[in-house]
Amino acid sequence: MSSRALVVEGGAMRGIFAAGVLDAFLEKDYREFDFAVGVSAGSTNLIGYLAGDHGRNRRIITDHACRPDFINWQRFMAGGHLCDVHWLWHQSLRDVPLSLDRYWQSQTPLWVVTTSVEDGEPRYHHATPDNLNEIMTASCSIPFAYRQFPTVDGHPMTDGGVGDSIPVRWAYEQGARDITVVLSRHQGYRKKPSPLAPLLKPWVREMPGLYAGMRKRSQTYNDALAFIENPPEDCRLTVIAPDRGFPVSRLTTHGQKLEQGYWQGHQAASVMLGEPLFEAVG
Repeated sequence: MSSRALVVEGGAMRGIFAAGVLDAFLEKDYREFDFAVGVSAGSTNLIGYLAGDHGRNRRIITDHACRPDFINWQRFMAGGHLCDVHWLWHQSLRDVPLSLDRYWQSQTPLWVVTTSVEDGEPRYHHATPDNLNEIMTASCSIPFAYRQFPTVDGHPMTDGGVGDSIPVRWAYEQGARDITVVLSRHQGYRKKPSPLAPLLKPWVREMPGLYAGMRKRSQTYNDALAFIENPPEDCRLTVIAPDRGFPVSRLTTHGQKLEQGYWQGHQAASVMLGEPLFEAVG
């Protein structure tokens, strides 16, 4: 039997779009998925959705993620984290609890993508009570913006987006033949090779695998987009993506822009579900 999968891309603060999408799903009790797989902010968005906590992701992105405890350029210039993902995950758990008991009892497993620092390849982790904190922190830890490499099963990991930003092909390989993909970039976007990657080589001299993963990230990303645009004949793909005027970038903390981004996601999901559009708030 084929299965239905939900794939959610990351993108740091651009995750506000997926927060709107998933809240719209919850409002219509739309949970028609056999498994879900998320990357970075996509994974934290998904755990809130699968736990049934409407509005939680929106609150965290527009509040906790906008605090200097999370994004702090002065701290970064002094040698600390630019984005303290460990603080964000654990503080938000304390302030805005997850309905984890409800999630553990659900029938929809969550898979979280990280990238191995040792070989630069993606790792796919089934979220469990024993590993949730570790895999969430690791999946969201942008290399060098978070100056540590969290360990999972004793191995150093980093941002899942390095190895597989949009794990749609992986979902297909697991048997999914009806896949809904929530992107954080507009359709038609293509990732260009980062001009910063060669400059980082001296910093990763002892991590050749990670450097190789960073160098091929744009190709891996664009290969996923090519799969989405031309899926196998036995695969049905539904894509929900922001428009070209999406106002949120990776590190946006402007409240009005984040609200606009949330409602864009909410409306895009409403269109997919056949609901009438409404005037966006904010």
